[in-house]
Amino acid sequence: MIVTATPDVVLDVLDAADPVTQRAATAKLDALKSSDADFAATMDAEASKAKAAAADQSAAKLAETHSTAVNGPPVRVIKKPGPDEVYRKFEAFILQTFVETMLPKESEQVFGKGTAGGVWKSMLAEQLGAQLAKGNGIGIAKQLAAARPAGPDTTGKAG
Repeated sequence: MIVTATPDVVLDVLDAADPVTQRAATAKLDALKSSDADFAATMDAEASKAKAAAADQSAAKLAETHSTAVNGPPVRVIKKPGPDEVYRKFEAFILQTFVETMLPKESEQVFGKGTAGGVWKSMLAEQLGAQLAKGNGIGIAKQLAAARPAGPDTTGKAG
């Protein structure tokens, strides 16, 4: 018997789902697919609806002490990281590269052989770079932040 992971899992979830909820979700997806609506605008609208629903649920939850409902909105909007965070991550990447080149080349006894050893070595370098950049780092992030003009993006590009 051949098992294809993704379709079988999806079909199992659909079989276990409530048929009414399944039909409603399918209808929503079909409506979104057939309309020429902007995906980002649609997601923002759904996120605001979910936040309103979550606020209503939290008010109802305060009224009752025991609830078995799933908490939280179904759509989660991830905030864009600030420029300081982006610069710190860039500095961590640069430091990771430096650290990885400084690690011993012949280290099979420590990290293992082959691809697995390379992965462990890379993971160690990544964590060391992140920890070095977490504090003051070596100043790359500060210099990039100082060189960036204050205010909105002047290039006219979104995001």
